[in-house]
Amino acid sequence: MCGIAGFIGFTEKSEFAHSANQIQKHRGPDNQSVWEDNYISLSHQRLSIIDLDKRSNQPFEKHDLVLIFNGEIYNYQEIKKKLILDFGSKFSTNSDTELLIEAFHHLKEKCLDLFIGMFSFCIYNKKNKETFLARDHFGIKPLFYYHYKEKFAFSSELKTLVKLGITSKEINMEALVTAMNYLWLPNDVCIFNDVVKVAPGSYCVLGADGALKQYTYWFLKDNDKMSKNPTQDVNKALNLTVNRHLISDVPIGSFLSGGLDSSLISVIAKERLGKLNTYTIGTSMEDKRIEKMPDDQKFAKRLADDYGFNHEEIIVDSSIMELLHHMVYTLDEPIGDPAAINTYLISKRAAQKGKKVLFSGIGADEIFFGYRRHQASLLALKYNRTPRFLKYILKKAIALLPVKIDNGGLKVVRWAKRFLSLTDLSEQETYMRSYSYFSKPELYQLFQPSCSKEIETLYKKHSSLYDSKYKDDIVNRICNTDIQMFMLGLNLSYTDRASMAASVEVRVPFIDKEFIQTVMTISGKDKVKKNVPKHLLKKVAKNYLPDYIINRKKASFGAPIRSWISNDLRDMVDEYLSEEQITKRGLFNYNFVKTIIEKDRKGSEDYAYQIYMLLTIEVWFITFVD
Repeated sequence: MCGIAGFIGFTEKSEFAHSANQIQKHRGPDNQSVWEDNYISLSHQRLSIIDLDKRSNQPFEKHDLVLIFNGEIYNYQEIKKKLILDFGSKFSTNSDTELLIEAFHHLKEKCLDLFIGMFSFCIYNKKNKETFLARDHFGIKPLFYYHYKEKFAFSSELKTLVKLGITSKEINMEALVTAMNYLWLPNDVCIFNDVVKVAPGSYCVLGADGALKQYTYWFLKDNDKMSKNPTQDVNKALNLTVNRHLISDVPIGSFLSGGLDSSLISVIAKERLGKLNTYTIGTSMEDKRIEKMPDDQKFAKRLADDYGFNHEEIIVDSSIMELLHHMVYTLDEPIGDPAAINTYLISKRAAQKGKKVLFSGIGADEIFFGYRRHQASLLALKYNRTPRFLKYILKKAIALLPVKIDNGGLKVVRWAKRFLSLTDLSEQETYMRSYSYFSKPELYQLFQPSCSKEIETLYKKHSSLYDSKYKDDIVNRICNTDIQMFMLGLNLSYTDRASMAASVEVRVPFIDKEFIQTVMTISGKDKVKKNVPKHLLKKVAKNYLPDYIINRKKASFGAPIRSWISNDLRDMVDEYLSEEQITKRGLFNYNFVKTIIEKDRKGSEDYAYQIYMLLTIEVWFITFVD
C-alpha cells in the first residue's frame, strides 16, 4: 500500500515529483523515491507490507519498464508460478511489485485479467515513451489525473495536484450538486473540472504523441446462470477471500463494530492467524441520548471476550470536531459522512500500536441487501398500494410530529418521516430517494437557478444506472446500483483516504472480484427471506458467530452528528453558514439554508446531515479553493 504520482510535459516535473513525495508521505512513510528521465518524473511513497526489504522499493525497474504501484495483488504467488512455468521468468524479490512488472512485460494489459487485489499503478516504457495506468476492478485504490495538451499529471490524492498548482480549481457544478444530494461524489465526476478519476476496471494508455486512450478491462457480469447452492457457494468464497487477504509480512488487525460483517471477517481471520487485534468506536452517553445510537461497544466487547481478541475501544466525543478541518483536507473532495472520522481514529490508534494492516467488513451490505433503506424501498413500493385517503391522513399526522423534544431524539418519528418521503414514487425514484438527502424540489430551492441542468443530469444518470442490469430481480438491481454508486463513491473513497492519512492499509475481503461475482449470481430471493435482510449471509454466519451478533439490529458506522449540530457545532454553523458567507460564496439560496437550520433547531424536522454537509462544503472551499 503506497502513494504514486507522475508528471509529463512540465518544466518543473522533477520538483513536482519530489514535492509529491512530501505531500503524500503519509501514504508511504517507509520510503520515498523518484525516478526520472527527460520525458517523465515518477514518485513513489512506500508503506512496506510484503517483502519488507529495500530491494522492493519503488520506482521499480525491469525489462526497460519502470513501475510505481499502490495496492496489493493477493494472488501474486499463484501468478508467479504461472510466469515461471509459461515464460521461464526469474525473480530477485518476494514482492508483488516485481510480479506485476514481470506479468506486464509478458502479457501487457492481459495481465489485469489475472490479478485479484486492490491496485492503481503506472508502468512507463523507456523505449517507446508509452505510459500505462490501471485501476482495480472496484476502484478500491484511487487514481486522479490531469491532461491538457502536452501536459499530463497523475496522483493517488487530489490534494497533490492542487498543492502543486496543476489544476485550475474550476468547480464542476455537476459534482457539487451530486455531492450535496448524496453527501459524497460518484466516481464518474471530480469536484474540479480539469481532473478525472480513472474508472474502476479500466486502464489508460498515454502515447508519446500525447494522445490518451481509456479502455475497460473488466465489469460485473449480469449473469443469467444463477447459483443452485447459494449457502455453500458463499461459505466457500468467503473463506477463499479472507485467506487471500491474509497475505502479509506485517501483523494484521481488524475493525470490529460488533455487527455481522466485521465480526464475521474478524472471527475467520483469527481462526487462521491465532491472534488478532480489534478496534471499536464508541460514543458518550449524552451523544447516544440525542442520536439514539445503538451500543456497538457492548456487542464488540462481548464478542472480543468470547473469541479472545486483543480488543480496544476508542471513544468519539465532541472534541473530535477539532478534526473537522483536518478531515476535509484528508478526504480531498467534499464528503459529509462522519464515518470517515471513525476510520481515521481507528487507523491512527492501530498505527500507534504498530499495526499497518486492518481488515474491514465494508461491502457486505451492498451485495447482500443489508441496509435499512433497502428494506424501506421495498416496503414503500408495497405501501403505495394503500388507499390514497389513508396515506393522506397518515402523512399529515406524521408531518405534525417533532423529531426531537428537549434535545432528546425521537428516532421512530424521524424514521417515519424519512419513510414517507420514499412513497408515491416509481421504483427507481424510490430507491434514489432512499439515499438522497434532498428531494428534487429541495435541490432546486437549495441551488441557484443556473444549476437546473446539473440537477436533471443527476436524476438521468441514476435512472440509467439503475435500469442497466438485473431487469427481473429488484433486489440485485438495488445491490448493483449500490456497488457502482454508494460502495465506490462513499465507502471505498473515505476508507482509503482516512486510513492512509494515518499510514494504515485497510483491506476489504468482501470487495473481491471473485467473491462479488459469486454473490451477484445468487437470486435476490435467496438474499432476503421473510423480510430478513442479509438472510443468506446470516445463514452462513451461523457456522462462525453467536446468535447475539447474527440477530442484533442493524447499526450504522456513523457518529453523533445530530448531537454535534445541535450543540458543539452550533456556533460554527452560525458563522460558516451565515447570510454573508452564503451570499459571498454564491452557490446556495440563503433563505432555504436558513429554513432548514431553523427547522432542525426547533426539532420539527431532521436536517442534521444536510447542515453538516453544507458546513463541510464551506470548510472544503476554505481549504482547497480560497
